[in-house]
Amino acid sequence: MSRPSVEQVWQWLDAVPDPEIPVLSLVDLGIIRDVAWAEDTLQVTVTPTYSGCPATTVINLEIEAALRARGVEKLELRRQLSPAWTTDWLSQKGRQRLEEYGIAPPQPSGAPARCPRCGSEQLEKISQFGSTPCKAQWRCQSCLEPFEHFKCI
Repeated sequence: MSRPSVEQVWQWLDAVPDPEIPVLSLVDLGIIRDVAWAEDTLQVTVTPTYSGCPATTVINLEIEAALRARGVEKLELRRQLSPAWTTDWLSQKGRQRLEEYGIAPPQPSGAPARCPRCGSEQLEKISQFGSTPCKAQWRCQSCLEPFEHFKCI
């Protein structure tokens, strides 16, 4: 097999879902920081959402499986902690997918969150902790539906 282009590898990685929020790809999440060839070895640089993220091992296994399934034999996964991941790295497509899935995406600093179901800004926080450490539980005071809000980091 000929060596795939960096652009092709990015497309393949864009099809790998986040194990905790499967509507997001790893590319949408913004944790794939770089893809490059170093001679005959493909190097993929990954920044976890935070250094203790429990999904990091699974994410690395999924990256490796996806690339090996497409014929990449020599692969090096690099972990990059600095600069630290931020919700600013979420793609616009990823933010839209979160909302469609029922999770309020993080808003720019100072902007109010909105209910992903009805769009209302009349919200109350139920718990700082959701199903994963990166989400909190909220309830809409307009439609009364509970939902998760992706924390702004």
